[in-house]
Amino acid sequence: MIARRKYKDGIDEFLKNRAERVESDNAAAQEFVDAAIRDVRREGDEALLRYTRRFDSAVLSEQTLRVSDDEMKEAIKSVDAGFMSILRKACARIEEFHKRQLRNSWFDMKENGEMMGQITRPIESCGIYVPGGKAAYPSTLIMNAIPAKVAGVKRIIAVTPASADGKARPSTLAAAHAAGVGEIYKVGGAQAIAALAFGTKTIPKVDKIVGPGNIFVATAKKSVFGNVSIDSVAGPSEILVVADESANPAFVAADMLSQAEHDEMASAVLITTSEKFADDVEDELERQAESLSRKDVIEKSLEGYGMIITVENLDQAVEISNILAPEHLEISTSEPFALLPAIKNAGAIFLGSFSPEPLGDYMAGPNHVLPTGGTARFFSPLSVDDFLKKSSFISFSKSALESLSDDICAFAETEGLTAHSNAIKARRGF
Repeated sequence: MIARRKYKDGIDEFLKNRAERVESDNAAAQEFVDAAIRDVRREGDEALLRYTRRFDSAVLSEQTLRVSDDEMKEAIKSVDAGFMSILRKACARIEEFHKRQLRNSWFDMKENGEMMGQITRPIESCGIYVPGGKAAYPSTLIMNAIPAKVAGVKRIIAVTPASADGKARPSTLAAAHAAGVGEIYKVGGAQAIAALAFGTKTIPKVDKIVGPGNIFVATAKKSVFGNVSIDSVAGPSEILVVADESANPAFVAADMLSQAEHDEMASAVLITTSEKFADDVEDELERQAESLSRKDVIEKSLEGYGMIITVENLDQAVEISNILAPEHLEISTSEPFALLPAIKNAGAIFLGSFSPEPLGDYMAGPNHVLPTGGTARFFSPLSVDDFLKKSSFISFSKSALESLSDDICAFAETEGLTAHSNAIKARRGF
């Protein structure tokens, strides 16, 4: 069911296999995505409506593309009151965490007449892609909307595929209501990304597109980057658990399964110092999977991209963890905080047996939009910073400029840019 390895045995092959799982689909998706983007740019709403009929079996019009107030009210009424309460609680926790990320503008003034600083402002608008095909993901909406809201983005809109009846999923609309997002359009796929990137008569062009999606959505985001900003190109979900013999094998197996159920290409890996613990987790994976609704998906995920690695010590475990740079890293050892300083590459780190990954998906507060595919080596989780832009400013007095003028001229002339040098020399004597 799941591969077994020892320290560094087959790690390079595993990394190559994990990278190729996405690359193999990109070429096939690109041709379709290029056509969808071209059609939306040329035809606007007409193309959106045609693609929506073709792929979502939903017959909409320009007037019904946007979720109406009545649809929103109907959705909220249809959602369990207890779930609405949970959504509000999650929103409050996520907002509280993200408020700590806010950055202020600043300036520095020196006695010689130099003044420099940085102005921090929110982007004007953003679009959130919320998947809605086989399942609903209200957590996606709140995790993307709340940092934008905290940053001060004025216009936050969401796009999500319509069901065959022409409606958006009620739980998604309930999440939008809880997060304060009132502008929602019932369109999905690459065509939705194109609409957000270039605008149509009905859907406005935005400054940034965030949110996960399938291979077509991910490819479309990559294709429109430059015309619009994006958060990242997300890949299949990943979890890496570092555990010693003190951990509970049932807990570890359950957490691995929680990621394996996402997708057949999801990756669940355990690194442990104990062969017995590895045996126990493997037994638990098989036992628990039997009763889970997505057993077929789980089995393919574990067979294709799962692994149990045994190491001699936790230093080796950390070494491999930093190589894999996982989206989610759980440390389930007798002293989990002792390993934290050595962790260089991870999207989100969960410490201790009672900090399971689903806690971060829904309720803890930190963002669950995380770097995948080893990109935690250089990318960070979605944050308020993703919705802020910064401008530097410079103001020098005459004497302050004169103190640097010779250096500037020499620098410019070394680069062969004599007009740059002239712009400094022109101010001499005034």
